[in-house]
Amino acid sequence: MATIEVIKERSMILQKEMIEGLFNDLEKAHETGKKVCYTFVPGNLSELIRCFDMLPVYPEINALQSAMRKKSAAYIKEAERHAHSEDVCTYVKCDVGMLMKGNIGPTGQKLPPPDILLLSYTGCFTFMKWFETLKREYPNAKVVMIHTPYQEGGKMTPEMVNYMVKQMHEEVIPKMEEVSGIKYDENKLKKILQYSKEAEDWITKIFETPKHRPSPIDAYFAGVYYIGPINIGFRGTPEAVEYYKELYNEIQERIRLGLGPVTPEGEMKEEKFRLVVEGPPNWTSFREFWKIFYDMGAVIVASSYTKVGGVYDLGWRHDPEKPLQSLAEYCMNCYTNLNIPQRIDLLTKCIKEYGADGYVTNSIKSCNSFSAGQLAMMREIEDKLEIPVGFIESDLVDPRYFSYSNIKNRLESYFQMLSQRKMMEAEETH
Repeated sequence: MATIEVIKERSMILQKEMIEGLFNDLEKAHETGKKVCYTFVPGNLSELIRCFDMLPVYPEINALQSAMRKKSAAYIKEAERHAHSEDVCTYVKCDVGMLMKGNIGPTGQKLPPPDILLLSYTGCFTFMKWFETLKREYPNAKVVMIHTPYQEGGKMTPEMVNYMVKQMHEEVIPKMEEVSGIKYDENKLKKILQYSKEAEDWITKIFETPKHRPSPIDAYFAGVYYIGPINIGFRGTPEAVEYYKELYNEIQERIRLGLGPVTPEGEMKEEKFRLVVEGPPNWTSFREFWKIFYDMGAVIVASSYTKVGGVYDLGWRHDPEKPLQSLAEYCMNCYTNLNIPQRIDLLTKCIKEYGADGYVTNSIKSCNSFSAGQLAMMREIEDKLEIPVGFIESDLVDPRYFSYSNIKNRLESYFQMLSQRKMMEAEETH
């Protein structure tokens, strides 16, 4: 049987090398004396972790990487054998199952236990229960939580920022100093934040390129690779800035040549549909999921999931001159910490500015942070913009909840509706 070659952009290869480098460092953490901080992606304090020379571990990243390597099903079953319910977030069960099977990371290297568990709470109650579970498994780890106010009123107030800065001064920094043996250095943090700001400038430019026709990138399936470095501990480094500069230049060359996105199936030859997608992707069948859209000539020009670590396209940036205030604002500025009207406004903006033909929701069975309110959001966007909407259901990393035929049938029906609408609009213009 012939092997099908998976075509990868250079950015995907660089991404793989960066992740492997991090896992290599983690594997040697005990030998090198590096302290290890387990934390989460949304609203993470990676610059502060870096300021204390600690190495980060992101449990969600381990789970999704395990799923893409077809390892998550066994981990989830292991967690369920230890009384974790079927209804629990599958990221949690995959991570806990991996821990129970020896804590061998997705790259095959053993992950070190945490010296500190840093919970930056951003709208996901599951994160709290997840770390309670990890604390039971790692009783020697220090625990610190920073509570992030939800943007219920649709804006960040000075009181909210001050509340978070107070927690950093009184709780987070002292605990990090204790664990790392390193004193807090604000000038060092300022330099790190300057790199963060530059990386955020570049990634914003990258995610604006789909405004071109044809779009040179897929801002959902390829976009999840692009957000990797900025979300998994490389934000605040010169390497991340160089990565995004190079990626931007590659994309500009594609625009110059009039080329569409690169996909695992090859280059997208014809852009038939432009979509905005709400919700995370399915990781267990990532390539098959992407191929459904590829076969239909559908390109995702904007997505909510690529904003899970921070909404930069509205103009927000880390400010090196206000280091702790800036970190506080960042925590409040991730997508899952926005209220429902804010999310609707952001998605509406994307649909209009990127010239989308349709809007699709991928509802994740076990992720309430995304799924809560999705149907109401979809209906409001449909009514407001009179745009065709589609709805599919899957899961993050549990293959039992990815039905290829069901998703394919729903999307084929949706694309038929989009085709008919385009034909009617073409007839009306003539």
